[in-house]
Amino acid sequence: MQTLSQRWSMLEPHATTVGPDDDRPRPTVILFHGCGGLRDHLPRYAAAAVAAGWRAVIVDSYAPRGWSRQFAMATVCTGLLLHGWQRAGDVLAALHGVSQRPVVDASKIVLAGWSHGGWGIMEAMSSQRGRRMLGVEDPGAVALDGVVGAWLAYPYVGIGAVNKMRPWTHCPKTLAVISRTDHLTTVRNAERVNDMVRRCGADVETWIADGTHAFDEPMAAGPMRYHAELAAEAVRRFTALLGDVAVAP
Repeated sequence: MQTLSQRWSMLEPHATTVGPDDDRPRPTVILFHGCGGLRDHLPRYAAAAVAAGWRAVIVDSYAPRGWSRQFAMATVCTGLLLHGWQRAGDVLAALHGVSQRPVVDASKIVLAGWSHGGWGIMEAMSSQRGRRMLGVEDPGAVALDGVVGAWLAYPYVGIGAVNKMRPWTHCPKTLAVISRTDHLTTVRNAERVNDMVRRCGADVETWIADGTHAFDEPMAAGPMRYHAELAAEAVRRFTALLGDVAVAP
């Protein structure tokens, strides 16, 4: 079983880092894709973060494992492999590695996840992180104190997310995006999960977007449909969250 450092050593060569061309410690957002893998919309969010003076790190969970999009669609999206609690190991490993970079302000980190990536973040926030939990040897080796915000875009909170109502142990400001016609959850179910997070003490803002699951992803396959206007609004709200939790130098 890998340690957090070993997991990050596996993930880092495939992670994409963007940011202002300087060596100043800056607030940083770490982005985690959905079950379909890295798609064109995440770089748009990363670019918006950079324009706001942040650094952004896009973590690819599949390339380091040698998984193709087709393989992931057939296994991860169907719940056969890499459940949310296992993806949380990637989330914590990335937090561990990115926080150690001298150009990163480790006290101002936002975790951003789409669908399966959001599921992984929620598992990381709620787990007790004991030894050998979340698929890594030492999940408690990284502190969550520096996580000042969470962006959860239509996170998976369906029947397979068995820990979705587990209280969070760390409660940063959160923006939760709900897709009104999401085929994976009802609005009521998603709101129920968000209310639980609020009861943990988190400031949770909810945006119910009038679109499908993955409405911000170009070339989304049915029943998902891309909606350009909603996608632009999502990027705007994402950028606003960054500005709410930290001021870039």
